[in-house]
Amino acid sequence: MSDTSSEREWAMDREIVITRVFDAPRELVFAAWTDPQHVVHWFGPKGFTLTTHEIDTRVGGRWRFVFHGPDGTKYDNRMVFLEVKRPELLVFDHGWDRDDDPERFRVTVTFDAQSNGKTVVTLRQLHPTKELRDKKVAFGAVEFGFQTLDKLAAYLPRM
Repeated sequence: MSDTSSEREWAMDREIVITRVFDAPRELVFAAWTDPQHVVHWFGPKGFTLTTHEIDTRVGGRWRFVFHGPDGTKYDNRMVFLEVKRPELLVFDHGWDRDDDPERFRVTVTFDAQSNGKTVVTLRQLHPTKELRDKKVAFGAVEFGFQTLDKLAAYLPRM
């Protein structure tokens, strides 16, 4: 087996992939993800709210926020933006709001324009280990991801 094939299989064990088609043009969907005035209104699972401490959606910028769960649990978060290619790509590291977070994972979000004016968003999370990926899946990462994209779909017509 070649190294490339081995790496591909290894990455698949560490990945979570979620895709959704939005009935909105790519530029609008990308703006919903990157404009601080919009992202704070829809980002997060159903029943969660968030408080932003800082948000700067450019390469090297950070978004520090706290998710407030329906049960009152607080989850501190930090994203560090590595690539911002308007209107087609976002790459960021996401984890707890602390330095040296061993659970931090890489997120790649692609925005693919369709000829019918719709946009396909693909969200890929690459976790440091299979065990950490499995832990996130058990916590509800897939379900929460789809809930978040449902909230985005409901928010887009208001933009």
